[in-house]
Amino acid sequence: MINSTRQTEFASLRRLVIVVRADPVICGHSGEARNLAEAALTRGFTEVRIVTWPIARLVESGLPLKPLDGIAPYSEGIVVERPEPVGDYKVPDGRYLSGLTGRLVELFTDGVPTLAMSLYLSPHTIAITDALRAAEATGLPVNVVTIAEAVGSDVTNVVRTCVEENRFGAAAHVLSAYLGSDIPVAVSDYTRRLIIESAEAIDARHGTHFAAQCTERVAISYPAIDTTEFLDPDPADVAARLAQRGLAAGEYVLFLSRLAHAKGVDDLIAGFAASRSCDDLQLVIAGNGPEAGLLRDVAAASPAADRIVFLDDVDDDERSPLMAGCAAFALPSKPRPEFVETFGIALVEKMLSGGGPVITTDTGGIGEAVGDTALIVPVDDPAAIAAALDQALGLSEEAREELAHRARNHAMQFDRALVLDRLLSRLVQPEVAEFSAA
Repeated sequence: MINSTRQTEFASLRRLVIVVRADPVICGHSGEARNLAEAALTRGFTEVRIVTWPIARLVESGLPLKPLDGIAPYSEGIVVERPEPVGDYKVPDGRYLSGLTGRLVELFTDGVPTLAMSLYLSPHTIAITDALRAAEATGLPVNVVTIAEAVGSDVTNVVRTCVEENRFGAAAHVLSAYLGSDIPVAVSDYTRRLIIESAEAIDARHGTHFAAQCTERVAISYPAIDTTEFLDPDPADVAARLAQRGLAAGEYVLFLSRLAHAKGVDDLIAGFAASRSCDDLQLVIAGNGPEAGLLRDVAAASPAADRIVFLDDVDDDERSPLMAGCAAFALPSKPRPEFVETFGIALVEKMLSGGGPVITTDTGGIGEAVGDTALIVPVDDPAAIAAALDQALGLSEEAREELAHRARNHAMQFDRALVLDRLLSRLVQPEVAEFSAA
């Protein structure tokens, strides 16, 4: 919990520091960091910094990246820092983390009251925790409040793996850093429950007490989305941008997300080929990721191969027009050991943009993202996807408009200003253990 001294200092917080895998990484939480930063400028913060990784390191990592020249600029007042690594080849790993942590120590000891937020526990929350410890050890004045946001891959890729492989030390390292933050939050109720279940497994095996702390302290903070970026797209702009891609409104089904097995693109390709209502439509698969090459091979072998288009260079300004112009939007995500969709940011962006109905699965936290405004299909079921496409494309104009209106209203609760305000309210009301974006 935030101690009383920090509560009295909340009004003086003037700097927001966000530690995240930022642009150009293709990730919804990269966009969330941007949205929180932009919203902070309207909430009294006079300085906002996003501390992230050098571009060269991101390229080396193999993460899916946007084209560098397609990244929208940040507003004046937001500074993106990419600290260089510390040490040379004799340090086999940790050089970049050392550079990032060292920069945080400098920010935490320069006298500016700071709110430090991490998206992803490993390594960003760990970096903030280590930096704060080091800053306090300097003896210099430190006025820092911390928020740690756990996202899906924190649990599926780190904590749950530690449980399955009985790597107690690594699990304890991550969870202790998370719970050492003033405000630990999760991006959905599903994520929160997954964290607690993992903590319970660790406690049962090792006699620790992580689960009770997680149950008491972890709150829900849904991802922050810039609703203004997607609402009411200009029809002329939509038509012009689609024409540049050789597309026309209402004549394609859209997938826009990371190209990974857990996203269900292979099932979508099969379902699209089987849908009679899609015979005259194209399937546009927009994004990049580790399965891009494999999925192109799957598409090439499909009976609908000549109607499937891959776009791996979609920039920030093009997402909303693509979504607004689609006849239907499909993201048939499925749970995988390495990843579970713990919210579904792309789905909310689509719901804000208009266009045809959303088709998705009730996997992880997707239900929290879409409410009752999407066509839900089972996972691993191309036939169900085909049937949902036929249903979506067979709706009357009136039914489509009504569904789009409900979807847009549901999505508005994730507006970045509302999300940030709820987070900031936690700083002065730390006794509230859980809240909803509803």
